[in-house]
Amino acid sequence: MPNILIVEDEQKLARVIQLELDYEGYQTEIANNGKDALTKILNQSWDLILLDILLPGLSGLEVLRRVRNKDTSTPVLLLTARDEVHDKVSGLDLGANDYITKPFQIEELLARIRVHLRSRPTVQTEQLTIGDLSVNIQTREVIRSEQTIELTPREFDLLVYLMKNENQVLQREQLIEQVWGYDYFGDTNVVDVYIRYLRQKVDKPFENQYIHTIRGVGYSIKENKS
Repeated sequence: MPNILIVEDEQKLARVIQLELDYEGYQTEIANNGKDALTKILNQSWDLILLDILLPGLSGLEVLRRVRNKDTSTPVLLLTARDEVHDKVSGLDLGANDYITKPFQIEELLARIRVHLRSRPTVQTEQLTIGDLSVNIQTREVIRSEQTIELTPREFDLLVYLMKNENQVLQREQLIEQVWGYDYFGDTNVVDVYIRYLRQKVDKPFENQYIHTIRGVGYSIKENKS
């Protein structure tokens, strides 16, 4: 499932794009300003970034410049209300893969996203590892200390999202949105229940505990290093 970051300060537009991408089966997150976007980009792995040029804090072009100093492979598609040649050329010179001028048809945006995801060199990122815990996303195999762990589909999705955001503190609401989906209207306590299920299988039988409760906030997964 491709992971796409939507960087757009117009919250209604960002939400519309997110709903459309979620419907198409993409996994998405939103950043509404340049500083938050840069933090997310540098601390998480993304398959594609939709980046608005006009952003509060850091401009989209500045975010792009800093990102390209560290990451030259992740596709970046610029979103801009400007139709000036200078802005397009500047973005492409800084390493953007493409641009689309607002207002745009969502069908065109989806088509451009498909093109760039197809043309991206295939990199083997199917294996997630923390300490002696490894997860193969493609085969859905979970192994810890050479022992295979059987998880339900929801437990597996929750573990994968935690591991993709290793060392990050994740709020219950965020986990609900990303693992259960935006159409879930149940109690967020379901997250606590499934975290308990995961701990029983992934942590309890072993010496080191990877899943941590951040009191009053949510959960995090990280390797305890002495």
